[in-house]
Amino acid sequence: MITTMKQTALKATLALAVLSALAVQNSTIAAESPDPYANETTAQRDARMEWFREARFGMFIHWGVYAVPAGTYNGKQIGGIGEWIMNRGKIPMAEYQAYAKDFNPVKYNADEWVRLAKEAGMKYIVITSKHHDGFALFDSQVNDWDIAGATPYKKDLLKPLADACRKHGLKLGFYYSQAQDWNNGGSAAGGKWDKAQERSMDEYIEKVAVPQVREILSNYGKGVPAILWWDTPTDMNTERADKLIPLLKLKPGIIHNNRLGGGYKGDTETPEQYIPATGYPGRDWETCMTLNDTWGFKSYDHNWKSTETLVRNLVDIASKGGNYLLNVGPTKEGEIPAPSIERLKEVGAWMKVNGEAIYGTTATPFKRLPWGRCTTKVSGGDTTLFLHVFNWPADGKLVVPGLKNSVKSARLLTGGKKLKSSATADGVVVEVPATAPDKISSTVVLKIKGVPDVAATAIMQESDGSVRLMASEADLKGGLQYEGGHGKDNVGFWWNAEDTASWTFKIDRPGKFKLSADIAALEAAKFEVLVGEQKLSGASPATKDYTKFKRTSLNGTLDLTAGSVTLTVKPLAEKWQAMNLRSVTLQPVKP
Repeated sequence: MITTMKQTALKATLALAVLSALAVQNSTIAAESPDPYANETTAQRDARMEWFREARFGMFIHWGVYAVPAGTYNGKQIGGIGEWIMNRGKIPMAEYQAYAKDFNPVKYNADEWVRLAKEAGMKYIVITSKHHDGFALFDSQVNDWDIAGATPYKKDLLKPLADACRKHGLKLGFYYSQAQDWNNGGSAAGGKWDKAQERSMDEYIEKVAVPQVREILSNYGKGVPAILWWDTPTDMNTERADKLIPLLKLKPGIIHNNRLGGGYKGDTETPEQYIPATGYPGRDWETCMTLNDTWGFKSYDHNWKSTETLVRNLVDIASKGGNYLLNVGPTKEGEIPAPSIERLKEVGAWMKVNGEAIYGTTATPFKRLPWGRCTTKVSGGDTTLFLHVFNWPADGKLVVPGLKNSVKSARLLTGGKKLKSSATADGVVVEVPATAPDKISSTVVLKIKGVPDVAATAIMQESDGSVRLMASEADLKGGLQYEGGHGKDNVGFWWNAEDTASWTFKIDRPGKFKLSADIAALEAAKFEVLVGEQKLSGASPATKDYTKFKRTSLNGTLDLTAGSVTLTVKPLAEKWQAMNLRSVTLQPVKP
């Protein structure tokens, strides 16, 4: 018995020694990581990310030689985004590089650009120091494929922008395409079509990417860049990424994103051209988005987003704890297109009044608000809820569903008018004026005691009587899954015709409703919508792509009475083809 106890003790001692050795080994591995933030504490990270979380709104600038062809090659409009014209048009290196002779931005005024960003309410700028075409907007010592060596302009474009940002109090970040470079010969997969593009990717990383990243991190003074915006991680294995990430040490405190590759997560998630349904809980993130359909300038792209869309996008993103990085694509002369300027100034007018409800806010405590969004600020023992009302209540009663906290005060942000509020079984009701202060988004400031305490509530009708049923809120049966991220926000994996998606919601304004659904599918198929004994038929459109959604109307109407309603979407088994379902909308039919 004693021998057994001694043996057990010895084994335990040996086990502890092994675990201790492993801990030391792991600690050594972490210490030896080329990532300067490998051993960063939570407090250190919070301090480093503080300005980014406060900012919420920034300007992206895509600018380069691609502004010369402006979307047209050999008299033909090339599809896709403007800065990809060399790739999409398979333009030979010699032909593309000849465009640099016409890249002469004599109208470039960095101070005007920064003042425009500031007027729009933006707190930082990120500019393409080098995009996938390999052209550098700075005077690089690597080669002459840059603004100083290949153009008649001959001057560094980043330095005056850095000086202007310092002058006006904005942070400046540099985008750098580390993996794709169609003119320096070492591009990742899919980036070669010309015999002149012969260099291996590893040689390109060592002789172009590494020295150029060192240049942009070293040559622009204190605090610039504040962000290094990598793009893209294609073919970036750990060995290649390990040559680049140590360079971050040259700029202590710099923020970098998740697109380096090689297993490095970076500091921020970067959803592109979409707003994730639920944000990224536990991660800092930033939606980057174009003002029209392109990043780099295209002379014939006039599909500009409305000011309403831009403001509501900003509010939506902030309500989920993210930042909005909104792009402009200047011309070859160095001018930001007039429609971009017009919209940014209009967004700025809204921000001048409502910026308090955006800057430094955190995500909403509510799962869904039928009239808009909510941003939050906690101070001491109280919380301020900024209620962003897109659809102003016609009856003058703004219901904040499920809110249990006591209200200390309520007011309009515009003008400061005090508002009455009361607690009800459905939550807090705020009495608001008949007319909305702002036609796009009006802000009600609700100060409550303590941390928000919100009860789970059913999906409710919006102020116009409609009901939105989102994929993220569906009750899924069978093999269905909610897909989020990378442009997806839908019910997917709908291979089995027996699988169903259902929603339960509350109707307080009964009547007849017409239905529509946002669907993406390779091929057309039929499905049904069931509510009790009522049944409507629909057909999925053949969008040929599971990420290209199209709105389709269903046949007939539903007659809904007041109370709880469950709606189910069910495929028709005959010739069923999988579809991705983003949402179902019920719109009241006017008598």
